[in-house]
Amino acid sequence: MSPQPPAHSTTEAVSPAETERKTKRAKKAALAAFLGGALEYYDFFIYATAASLVFSQIFFPAGDPTVALIQSFAVFGVGYVFRPLGAFVFGHLGDKLGRKNTLVMTLVLMGGATFLIGVLPDFQTAGYWAPALLVFLRILQGMSAGGETAGASALTMEESPVGRRAFFPSFAISGISAGIVLASLAFLPVAAMSEEARLSWGWRIPFWLSLIVLIVAYLVRRSLEEPEVFEDKAEHHDLVKLPFAEMFRTHPAQFFQVTLMSFQTVTNTFMQAFGLAYATKVVGIPASTMLWVSILGSALAIFTQPVFAALSDKYGRKPLFITGVTGSAILIFVYFNVLSTGNIPMIFLTSSLITAGTYAMSNSIYPGWFPELFNVRVRYSGMAIGLQIGILCAGFTPSLGTALVGGEPANWGPAAWIVAASSIIATIGALWAKETYRTPLEQLGKPVHHPEAHGAVSR
Repeated sequence: MSPQPPAHSTTEAVSPAETERKTKRAKKAALAAFLGGALEYYDFFIYATAASLVFSQIFFPAGDPTVALIQSFAVFGVGYVFRPLGAFVFGHLGDKLGRKNTLVMTLVLMGGATFLIGVLPDFQTAGYWAPALLVFLRILQGMSAGGETAGASALTMEESPVGRRAFFPSFAISGISAGIVLASLAFLPVAAMSEEARLSWGWRIPFWLSLIVLIVAYLVRRSLEEPEVFEDKAEHHDLVKLPFAEMFRTHPAQFFQVTLMSFQTVTNTFMQAFGLAYATKVVGIPASTMLWVSILGSALAIFTQPVFAALSDKYGRKPLFITGVTGSAILIFVYFNVLSTGNIPMIFLTSSLITAGTYAMSNSIYPGWFPELFNVRVRYSGMAIGLQIGILCAGFTPSLGTALVGGEPANWGPAAWIVAASSIIATIGALWAKETYRTPLEQLGKPVHHPEAHGAVSR
């Protein structure tokens, strides 16, 4: 049963013209978030796919294939280590200088780093410089991703009309699903190549193609405006000098709630990276089959996520988020069981039930809910840093899963328990967090009083 709206949730009547104007701005912000998410996670997940399929043979010395795969996933995890730093840097810029220009920076950084990965020399050519340069570019990717989703979510939520603050931000997540689809499609012809062609030049093509998405996303994002709620604070010199410090002083509980809830992302990271490697290298399922599994689930999620977000606008954030993470914790055992047997139809079914069902249910809600927990002055920093510290754990779960499972197809239990434990942590955070779906925009978060900001008006 839905909670009754608080007494303060009544808002003044809004004219049809004003409603239309706000909706138009929200749609534009949602499109920019969709394209930005598509680029960011196309770039991010072509690395995950390449790490699963080819990087262990390209950038590391010959030896034990399992050790090389663990090294490849460890570099994948390095990107996650630097996501909190990116969240800190871009969160600060987003709360000080504005959402729009900061998001343009994250976009260009990710696109440039991804293209350069596509031109790196291999280990045979450059020796240990090859993995060193790969690590450096992976760091840039991680920093960019650390600021992207939080910024796009905050901006779109602030532009959204009353009662639709989860629906419009969810397009950032649908963009991420589209990016995963594009990444998988880009690797299908690569997976079909001869091994010699794939390892020498074929793997580079998906990295080069990211330039196309970058140009389209850049043009849309440059045309955005700053959210009015942020511009109002900027015009009155009512922003804070150190958003992270002020956020931690005024919103410590909300910060930890977001961090805990962010563990729900382990489900998708584990399925996309570890699941692909486990299926192809341990069970022996063709890589092209597993790429189609990823494509189907993510393609369906593009459409199911806005639906779940709209339901959370009607019934609340908590019920759907908790149902989603709980469902993922249960279904992941079914998924890895059928994966170990090589039952292709059941792999498609269970993967889609998680990716477009339970995981989509929780994943579609956080772009609206997480920024709602913070005051506008510290919103970008609070969501970005809290989200990325939680996600940091996701980056190393593929390495942990590979080490625990080894090369034994039947030993999938540790992998499933890693995902289930992460889902339990996310549930604890959701139970602790405040329900925000009926709170007016200007009343979100805790009060932030910054005397220096008021003094700036008179200077």
